[in-house]
Amino acid sequence: MRQEDISVIFDMDGTIFDTERLVLDCWERIGEKHGMSGIREVFMRCIGTNKVRTQEIVYAHYGKDFPYEKFSEESSVLFHEIADQSGIPVKKGAVELLDYLSENKIPLGLASSTRLSTVTQELKEAGLYEYFQVVVGGDLLKNSKPAPDIYLMTCERMGVLPEYTYAIEDSYNGIRSAHGAGLRPIMVPDLTPATEEMRGLSVAVFEDLLQVKEYFEK
Repeated sequence: MRQEDISVIFDMDGTIFDTERLVLDCWERIGEKHGMSGIREVFMRCIGTNKVRTQEIVYAHYGKDFPYEKFSEESSVLFHEIADQSGIPVKKGAVELLDYLSENKIPLGLASSTRLSTVTQELKEAGLYEYFQVVVGGDLLKNSKPAPDIYLMTCERMGVLPEYTYAIEDSYNGIRSAHGAGLRPIMVPDLTPATEEMRGLSVAVFEDLLQVKEYFEK
């Protein structure tokens, strides 16, 4: 496959931004405040899904009477308080990889389970928005990752073929989504390690985005 034929689609949380640890911390702090148990276990099942699917997972664990909207709002307020003070940390190698791909005229897209307004805001605040020709948020689709829908939509909007497109992902649901859409998934694990299943679904697994850059350079 020639370099001029390929394109790359990135996930955002846990892939470009080191946000998943921060969100988990917020969930645990709010959960402790309200005497909730099993927060980490539930959070790990929600990684890579959109708000609707996250709510379904939370209800399945805690019951339909769980005050999800209140919990979500408190966690969001805490997240933004921390982010406003310290900024959202960018993952190691993210800028270097984006620079390299852009300099080599490789089309770039972003497919995040987070709602589009938040994705756009965070990318712009970090100075990364202009790297991407197409940005798709999880609220634009009914079916969340691991369904292939978001990757198929992003490829369609970019005008690229899935089989020539790499997907950079950190989560199990993201890798399943990209593989199901016919892309070439590359996993860079964040909170969840690469399992045998993930290695089977991915074309490669790397420790960080600098290693992904070396992969494309070769």
